[in-house]
Amino acid sequence: MLGFWDVSDKSIFNLGAAFVGINIGTDVSNLPSAVDIVAILRAQQITHVRLFDTDARMLNALSNTGIEVMVSVTNEEVLGIGESPSTAAAWINKNVVAFVPSTNITAVAVGSEVLTSIPHAAPILVPAMSNLYKALVASNLNYQVKVSTPHSMDIIPRPFPPSTAAFNTTFNSTIFQILQFLKNTKSFYMLNAYPYYEYVKSNGIFPLEYALFQPLSSVKQIVDPNTLFHYNSMFDALVDATYNSIAGLNFSGIPIVVTETGWPSFGGPNEPDATPQNAETYNNNLIRRVSNDSGPPSQPTVPINTYIYELFNEDKRPGPISERNWGVLFTNGTSVYDLSLSDSDILGANSSTVFCIARQGADESSLRDGINWACGQGQANCAAIQQGQPCFVPDTLQNHASYAYNDYYQRMRSSGGTCDFGGSATLTNVDPSYGSCRFTGSSNSTGGLFPPPALGPVGPSSGSSRTVVLHFGTIVAVTATLFMLDVKLRNIS
Repeated sequence: MLGFWDVSDKSIFNLGAAFVGINIGTDVSNLPSAVDIVAILRAQQITHVRLFDTDARMLNALSNTGIEVMVSVTNEEVLGIGESPSTAAAWINKNVVAFVPSTNITAVAVGSEVLTSIPHAAPILVPAMSNLYKALVASNLNYQVKVSTPHSMDIIPRPFPPSTAAFNTTFNSTIFQILQFLKNTKSFYMLNAYPYYEYVKSNGIFPLEYALFQPLSSVKQIVDPNTLFHYNSMFDALVDATYNSIAGLNFSGIPIVVTETGWPSFGGPNEPDATPQNAETYNNNLIRRVSNDSGPPSQPTVPINTYIYELFNEDKRPGPISERNWGVLFTNGTSVYDLSLSDSDILGANSSTVFCIARQGADESSLRDGINWACGQGQANCAAIQQGQPCFVPDTLQNHASYAYNDYYQRMRSSGGTCDFGGSATLTNVDPSYGSCRFTGSSNSTGGLFPPPALGPVGPSSGSSRTVVLHFGTIVAVTATLFMLDVKLRNIS
């Protein structure tokens, strides 16, 4: 490991542009082979995937692709792992250790919505997480692979308004232990956030545009009556409701990753909002939203890393028709609806095509001095080349210097910064990004479904000088609407 600088916990999570990944469900009649699925992922430039299991064929097919992989402990496995450290160690050895580093496994999701789907297993959930983490420590993988557990919004009974949201007190003891674990292990909170379900449940109180990230007219503005925060989308409100619920248990500094969100493209007669048009609008606007690198109103500098649910329509799933129609691609790799990021306005990428990298043949002493200066006095953001981060591998002076030099150059060239570093650096028009490692300034101009993560300065900060003008009548109207929603949701629940 090259350890020339210190990185605070916060900067590790604020590496720059958020990513949009994809969930891969397998309840599909004609599921492509693992090799074909990975070919589809690469063709679409998808850089982050979440698997609902640990299928060895998929993990082997993902090797040497650079794609970051979240693997999952099934709900059926949680009990045994929670009761037995040796079972947890065997699970890690079989499903993680056996595949890294060639397969870039970066997270383990323990179960899926355990607290609401199998509440009797709640007491064993944290022991399961802890046993898995200890097994990762024993394998020296705890910095690379994070452990967490996905939660549904159902554990927050009344998410609106976000400022008063709180976890269901039934689960407070378990949730407190989970948050303590996430804080101690520098992990993140996994949230399954579905504006589709929240919109349907609200019985028309919220406008459809709000759920689809579409602009709201002046008479439909959604304002939290307590904080006066404007919420332009239900997605942001759900994430903020979760941040406020976490704060209600006196925790902070735990970032939220949205492990599932999406919109169904088809439904039954009683599911009129499950349409291809709405699904296309939601997911395209979601990608735009996540790619602007900002967080929700209460956490504006914390990007919202997000996984879309899901890659293919799972036609074998039970339940309403919509349950089988969340996919964005058909199994032959063609799109269910238009979902593209080739438009530069969507990407919002930096227009720079000149990169500063380490010169081939530069001596190690110069490279080491250059890294120390760039990551210190030069104020480059070097978190991405720390162990366990996207640009750490290959662990060479040449690679780390290239990243550090380029980050400094992209930040400082407008104010006179140069690409020299004692003769150990050179300019190139070739984008040096690889796998999930994105160099600052990468234009991502080749398109694809999902933007690769770009590491660099965090987006809009809480120090924005934008002035918000509020009208008393609007606030009263929105407050009344939120009160009405609370009444209706009480009746629903």
